[in-house]
Amino acid sequence: PRNRASRHMMYLQHLWLYVLLVTGIILVPGMDMLFVLANALTGGARAGLAATAGIMLGGVCHTLIGFAAVAVLSRMIPVVASAMLAAGSLYMMWIGITLMRSRITVDGVGAARPKPALRIAAQGLFTCLVNPKAWMFVLSVFPQFMKPQFGPLVPQAAAMGAITVLVQGLVYGGMAIGAVQARPALAHNTAA
Repeated sequence: PRNRASRHMMYLQHLWLYVLLVTGIILVPGMDMLFVLANALTGGARAGLAATAGIMLGGVCHTLIGFAAVAVLSRMIPVVASAMLAAGSLYMMWIGITLMRSRITVDGVGAARPKPALRIAAQGLFTCLVNPKAWMFVLSVFPQFMKPQFGPLVPQAAAMGAITVLVQGLVYGGMAIGAVQARPALAHNTAA
């Protein structure tokens, strides 16, 4: 019982570290964030939240594929796990360097013709699924957090997926609402 409680406590600490990592990677500007902001600024809250829903569905897909990668590939071929970690680390460094050297400008913000929410959500799903940042994160981080010593891998993947989708909803949904509130200021002040 004591050893089990110790493993449980270690697992909870593991999950908190995952929460910090996934929050950090979601907060890094990228394709998903720009897609949500563009839809919210041009189509309002409904469009921004539909984009967020699509990206959250993409988070579910990433979780399923991350679980499969960990459960199958890295267990069958240990070299794959090391390669996934190395590639993911290099990609994260590249993102950091790119962000330090980049500059974002907005020329203008205008209203667009409304698009169906389902279409925006499908585009959000597609945007998330082709996002290399998300793939590299999943393929490099999941192997570090899904450990057999913490029990069956399915509940671990489910917990990580739920955390990912919850953080995506909070961050991107919050940005969508914030963008709608900021739209009037942006539309009248291009310097902002």
